[in-house]
Amino acid sequence: MSKLFSRISGFFSSRTLVGVDKAGNRYFTRKEEIDGIMKEKRWVVFKGEDDPTSIPVEWICWLNGQRKRAPTPEEMIELEARRELIRQNVALLKKEEEERKAKEGSSRKVVRTGKVGGPDLKSFMRQFPIASEGEKLGEESDAMDKQRTREAEAEIANGEPLPMSSEATGSGATFKPGTWQPPI
Repeated sequence: MSKLFSRISGFFSSRTLVGVDKAGNRYFTRKEEIDGIMKEKRWVVFKGEDDPTSIPVEWICWLNGQRKRAPTPEEMIELEARRELIRQNVALLKKEEEERKAKEGSSRKVVRTGKVGGPDLKSFMRQFPIASEGEKLGEESDAMDKQRTREAEAEIANGEPLPMSSEATGSGATFKPGTWQPPI
């Protein structure tokens, strides 16, 4: 019980006010000994409702130990001015973008047909051979496969070893499990 009381009294007596942010949140620190090591504890006391989103980034970094020193009021004023300048630049860019779109829109007449834009099917189909050519290509491929099969069967019948290749070949009737060996 005495440990709890000493911690509570130490919490209020040895704390040091480090700073106050624009929203009125107050930031404190204290040094305490934990397991023989002096450690610094940092925390915030919110003004009004506890709203962690009201803490500026610089103070969050200090609370998490990413900054050794707390942000100074001058630094906070400078950073706020820089953020305001960025907001103004973004607003200016948005306004210029809207004006450019309005100018392009008035000079260009857009015709809407109700169709959804996308790739043209006819131009897509032109890159493939027409059906009659495709059938001829398929027939030639089938003939080559039959010829390779006959050659492989003749080699097996003659007792000749199959040629070593870097790629596995053969399918269907000519496939023999375990005959292909990777290149050495």
